Amino acid sequence: MTRASNDSSNAAGFTLIEVVLALTIFALMGAILYGALALGQKAVERTQVSFEKNQRLRAFADLLGSYVRSSHPYRATPQDPAIYYQGEEDQLSFVSASSLALGGRGMALVRISWQEGEGGEGALTVSEELPVRLGEDGGAGGQRNSVVLREGFRQLRFAYLDPQSDGEQWEERWDAAERKVLPRAVRLSYRTDAGKEVRWTFPIMVSLLAQ
Repeated sequence: MTRASNDSSNAAGFTLIEVVLALTIFALMGAILYGALALGQKAVERTQVSFEKNQRLRAFADLLGSYVRSSHPYRATPQDPAIYYQGEEDQLSFVSASSLALGGRGMALVRISWQEGEGGEGALTVSEELPVRLGEDGGAGGQRNSVVLREGFRQLRFAYLDPQSDGEQWEERWDAAERKVLPRAVRLSYRTDAGKEVRWTFPIMVSLLAQ
C-alpha cells in the first residue's frame, strides 16, 4: 500500500525540466508582449510628433498666406503712381489689408525676411507696422510687432509670378514702383533636412480680381 501511494504521488508532480520549459515559455511570451507594446507606443509617439509638426506648418502657412493674399496696391498719396511692393529672393516688403494686430482687418506694413545662419539654416521673421507710413519717417510713433514664424529653413527663396506674361514666368525680384502692378502670386520654396524641396504658392487676390 505504501509503495503504490508513492508511485501515484510521483506521477502527479512536475519534473524540473517541465518547470524550466514553462518558465521559458512565459518569459518569451512576456518579451514578445512587451516588444509589441513598446512598438505600439513608439508608433503613437511618432504619429503625435508628425501631427504636431503638420499643425505648426499649417498654422505657419495660414498666417503667411493671409498676409500675402491680402497684398494691397498701396500708394503713398493718391496722386503717386508708384505702388509700394518690394520683393527680393530672401525678403518681401508690402502693404497688406490683413493686420494681425487689428484682428485681421486694417492695413499694415508687412516685412517678411529670411536670414541664413550657421550651417545653412535660417529663421523666417515677419514684422507688422501700423499705421502705414512710408518714407523717412515711416514707423515713427506707430506700433511694430515682430515674430519668428519658423526656424530651421534651408535655402529659402521667394519668387514672384508675372501677371503680364503669357506663360508662367517667375521672377527673382519684384519692384511694383517700376512694374506698376503687383505680382499675380508669391512662391516660397525651401529644402527640408532630407534635401527635399518644398514649395508653397500664395495667390494675390487683388491681381486675380483685376484679370
